[in-house]
Amino acid sequence: MTEGKKPGAGRKSSGRGQRDLRVRVKSAKGRKLSSTLWLERQLNDPYVARAKREGYRGRAAFKILELDDKYRFLVPGARVVDLGCAPGGWCQVAVGRVNALGEKSGKKIGRVLGVDLQEVEPIAGAELHQLDFLSDGADDKVKEWLGGYADVVMSDMAAASSGHKGTDHLRIVALIEAALELAFDVLEPGGTFVAKVLAGGAENEMQALLKRRFRKVANVKPPASRSDSSEKFVVAQGFRGRDEAELAVGDEGSGN
Repeated sequence: MTEGKKPGAGRKSSGRGQRDLRVRVKSAKGRKLSSTLWLERQLNDPYVARAKREGYRGRAAFKILELDDKYRFLVPGARVVDLGCAPGGWCQVAVGRVNALGEKSGKKIGRVLGVDLQEVEPIAGAELHQLDFLSDGADDKVKEWLGGYADVVMSDMAAASSGHKGTDHLRIVALIEAALELAFDVLEPGGTFVAKVLAGGAENEMQALLKRRFRKVANVKPPASRSDSSEKFVVAQGFRGRDEAELAVGDEGSGN
């Protein structure tokens, strides 16, 4: 060994050191391979690590952050309804962006209302309710809690997986169509609807309905959405209102 040099000095890096930083999970007795792979993916997901550092309840928070960075619908003073809000990451983002806590001096103070079938741990600045949004009168309850209409209705909901891609696609389309019906009742004219959908082809009718009811419709896959996932998000802006929408069939003015 040449004096003054450390072991390995002068050698070209093989890159193994970098690859070895990846956490690998050994299969445990009784654990399914799919569970092991999911755990390994979570441990190596930079968005999961970032969510922990920044205090968000899940990596999904970055999806709504990225969508809002591009389309700017969570503005100070906005009244937001988050359907299927558990575990609460989207509500956390909305609270900060609409200034629900009044921390941005000189800015309007917004409202964040989260609803879910299950009880959700409290979030500072958000009003959370346990509610089945599919139940009769749910839209009236939402308006009552808000004290009026909403500027944004958003949803990161997904139906329970059946293991069959086609069935899961149909289920989530039906779920989002139900969320849309509520949005039509509670949105202010000019409002925004944001929801997760799964690519698959059965959403064509839903897309046509969105284009009749909103002035601009975009379909986007934010960077935080995993590349191997079929999910995408629809951002529909400029709600035409309950009366004008009926006259907008065939309107060429809305974009995709």
